[in-house]
Amino acid sequence: MTQAPAHSPEDAAGQVRTPAFEGRGVLIAWHGGWAAAMVAGTIVALWLAGLRGPAAFGALAMVGPGLAGLALLHRDGPGERALVLVGWTLASLAAQVLSGGLSGPLVGLVVMPFVAALALGGPRHGVRIAQAGAAGSALAALGGQLSAWWIGSPRAEIATAALFALLAAGAAVLAVHLSWRVRERRLTEAEDETARVRALLASLPGLTLVIEPSGRIVADYGAPHDALDLEALKLQGLIAAVHAPDRPAVLAAIDAALAGQEAQTTFAPRQALDRRVNLVLRRLDTPATTPLLVAQAFDATRQFAVEVGLEAARAEAEARDVGKTRFLANMSHELRTPLNAVIGFSDIMRQRLFGPLPVRYAEYADSIHEAGNHLLELINDVLDVSKIEAERYELSREVFDARDAVSAAVALVRVTAAEKGVTLNSLLPDEALSVDADRRALKQITLNLLSNAIKFTPVGGSVTVTLEAIGPYLELVVADTGVGIARKDLKRLGRPFEQAGAADQRAQGTGLGLSLVRALAELHGGRMNLESTLGEGTAVTVRLPVAQVARPAPEGGAEVVPLNVH
Repeated sequence: MTQAPAHSPEDAAGQVRTPAFEGRGVLIAWHGGWAAAMVAGTIVALWLAGLRGPAAFGALAMVGPGLAGLALLHRDGPGERALVLVGWTLASLAAQVLSGGLSGPLVGLVVMPFVAALALGGPRHGVRIAQAGAAGSALAALGGQLSAWWIGSPRAEIATAALFALLAAGAAVLAVHLSWRVRERRLTEAEDETARVRALLASLPGLTLVIEPSGRIVADYGAPHDALDLEALKLQGLIAAVHAPDRPAVLAAIDAALAGQEAQTTFAPRQALDRRVNLVLRRLDTPATTPLLVAQAFDATRQFAVEVGLEAARAEAEARDVGKTRFLANMSHELRTPLNAVIGFSDIMRQRLFGPLPVRYAEYADSIHEAGNHLLELINDVLDVSKIEAERYELSREVFDARDAVSAAVALVRVTAAEKGVTLNSLLPDEALSVDADRRALKQITLNLLSNAIKFTPVGGSVTVTLEAIGPYLELVVADTGVGIARKDLKRLGRPFEQAGAADQRAQGTGLGLSLVRALAELHGGRMNLESTLGEGTAVTVRLPVAQVARPAPEGGAEVVPLNVH
């Protein structure tokens, strides 16, 4: 987990700038004190020690880094500190060049880049900045000495050299003191932070373990787990505490966590088989050679009991559903026989085979016949769906011309379409389309799709049925210009008793037509696809892998006719 550094100031753009270490105010004071000390030391050297010529300008150049520190360190950051250190190096180099190098009166100031680096570095970047400061001092010494060899060295003033050496020594003492003071402060804060983290881990509600891939416990935090003996865990490891059948799952979770994934598993403790422990594992990224994992253990006994109860309830519900489905499938004869009698007798009355009827009775006979046929269609759909769900529906496959089954379905709904004012179009191929399928099922699929399309297409609309073979697939498409289906309802349609649209539209059907189409298509190894735009129309496509692919005649003129065995 990455945390923002404490006490991080923000610039005007709102970006966090990370200081090298706290103690910025003391560091600014150190630079200000150095600038004041150099001004005073230069005045004293000019007055008493006889500092003259270019060396005086070299002494004044050493005031520059102190002033730069005052200006730049108010917006403290690694970049500002690097600029200040560069200023120290350049000023020291100028002082040595102007004063005659290592034999000149300002030789004591050659160490100031390194001294400044001690003050600027702090505990976080101290080694790198100290190395940079040492390099700056070496550069100043080398540059000053080369300059002395090139232009000659002036006469050394012992008093002046001693004065500036004393100033450099004082600055070095203060820099070391500042560096150690900040280091101690950082160590104290780190210890306090460690104590806070340990207290936080100890107050966690679950048991947190730091483990090796072998399961050996490295550290533990949080509240002990009732089902896990912590002392036994420390002695034997995590794997030994897991019930043997659950160990493969725990080992797999450890492998997944080592791969960088967050793994979770549930196991039964070996000493408490009636309990369950939920284990969450994550890899702990550390510089250690042996990879470590963080494992959090939570009590999952209640959740396990709930899941077991839900599973039992689900199994019971499925058993009841299967029983209901089998009951409906077995009731085919008992439901259809009396209903066929009602339809038959009402039809006799409608045709007045045994004499005339009063007008009111004739109307009743028409209503009974119409209602009986509607109920028979509904019962047939329910029974077919029940048989399919009970896996008792058997296809009666044969080779036939698919145009015949589709044409028969079109003929059955043509009168209904004409009465409603809907144009019915059929686009069938001119040549025979041989398929190996259930003739009744194909007719039922076409009839259900056409009935739905006509039912939900307003007056003046059109319904088009298209039949064609695409390779080994028979594709049947029924498209209409009806009310359409909302996008949110498309996924639901195709399941038993699922309907879409407003209440008046749902009252026109039972929601079994499309579910039966889908089920019959899947029994043939095919599928049904729905495409619709609300207010514009719907297209239902059924693809069945039943088309008989014509094979070219072999050489010699003979034709091989495949034998279909069912």
